[in-house]
Amino acid sequence: MQAAAFGYIRQMVKQQAGIIVEPGKEYLAESRLGGFARDQGFATLDLFVDTLRVSPFGESHRRVIELLTTNETSFFRDLRPFEALRQTIIPQLVAARPGRNLVIWCAAASSGQEPYSVAMLLREHFPALVPTTRIIASDISRDMLARTREATYSQFEVGRGLPAPMLAKYFAAHGAQWQVKPDVRAMLETREINLAVPFPALPPIDILLVRNVLIYFDVAKKQDIMTRMRKVLAQDGVLMLGGAETVLGVDAGFERFTADNKAAWYSPR
Repeated sequence: MQAAAFGYIRQMVKQQAGIIVEPGKEYLAESRLGGFARDQGFATLDLFVDTLRVSPFGESHRRVIELLTTNETSFFRDLRPFEALRQTIIPQLVAARPGRNLVIWCAAASSGQEPYSVAMLLREHFPALVPTTRIIASDISRDMLARTREATYSQFEVGRGLPAPMLAKYFAAHGAQWQVKPDVRAMLETREINLAVPFPALPPIDILLVRNVLIYFDVAKKQDIMTRMRKVLAQDGVLMLGGAETVLGVDAGFERFTADNKAAWYSPR
């Protein structure tokens, strides 16, 4: 892949999605985009990029962004945040406003394991909240949103973090795969949301999970995203980031809290 072609891809992905593709990652672009370029009838990736460069932003550009987006996820990933939700965060939110209808937004939800983990947690520990809780699962990738709606996972995927009793209770076997049962799937609504640009209309968010996402943005874009997230949170809403992420040095408008298990979350000051 020529340097000019890689430079254009880096610039386009940053401009449209805010995602930083580091210098020296030509191999990543080649491995993820080469097959798509061939499927589009181009003999080389450079020729494909030449066409992108002179075309208005469209489906091929969007597909490039999707292919370069990392979609690593698993059920109950990092576990401690889910324990904090169960033991502290959800009980506190409900106690502060009895009868409140919770709105939970899983931003950058990838193929759906995180929002389904939240849904199963509610069914296991807060069944009375299930009918009135709204779970929004969003992602920039239409392919990932389609996977979330289909909610079918391989044996490898359900083996990563999903307790066996929950697999038996909330999934149905489909050949060698497992599909989330309809009543659990019905708890989610999927939305295509690009975190790098102004959000569409959203209700006040009580719990916002945007974990292991901000690491892909530069400082200026992180600040922009955090400011907009703070504005959509309810006054006592909760923001949960990945274990390696922090608002420190990014947004002073949040206060940090920790649980006994060291899980951390943030609320607007």
